Amino acid sequence: MLLCDEVQLLKKLPYFADMDGCKLKLLAFASERVSYEPGQKLFKQGERGDSAYVILNGTVETILETSAGQTKIRENGIMSVIGEVSLLCDGERTNTVKAVTHVDALRINKDSFSRLIHDSPDMTLRMTRMLAERLRNTTNELDSVKAYQPLSTMVN
Repeated sequence: MLLCDEVQLLKKLPYFADMDGCKLKLLAFASERVSYEPGQKLFKQGERGDSAYVILNGTVETILETSAGQTKIRENGIMSVIGEVSLLCDGERTNTVKAVTHVDALRINKDSFSRLIHDSPDMTLRMTRMLAERLRNTTNELDSVKAYQPLSTMVN
C-alpha cells in the first residue's frame, strides 16, 4: 500500500476525517504496516497501551479476561480502529485483541499521534466524544453478555 493510499484510508475514518491533509500524511508516514496470523495477539490486556490499529483486512476479536475466564466482547473487521483509547490515555490495555483471520493493519504510535494533534484541540475533543460513545456501547455489550449468558458459557 502506498502512502497516498494510507492517507485516503485514514481520511475515511471518523477519527481522522477532519484532520489537516499535511498532518494526515505525516500520521500515515509515521505509522507502521503490520500483519498477524490467526490466533496472534495484537495486544494483551494489562500491557501498556502505546498504539492503535486500523484494520486494513481480516477480522479481530476483542476479549475480556477475568478470573472466571475469557469473554468475547466483539469482532471487528476492515476499517475498524482498535486500541484507540491508548492514543489519548496512559495506562494498561483493558482487553486483549487477537486475529481471527489473517490481518493486515496500520499501527499508529501514540507518540507520533500526540505530536500531530498537539495543535488540534478540535480533533482531541472529537476523539474524546467518539471514545466516550464507544465506552458506552462496550458497557452495554458487556451488560448484555452478562445478562444473557450463564457464567459457564462465557468461560473458554
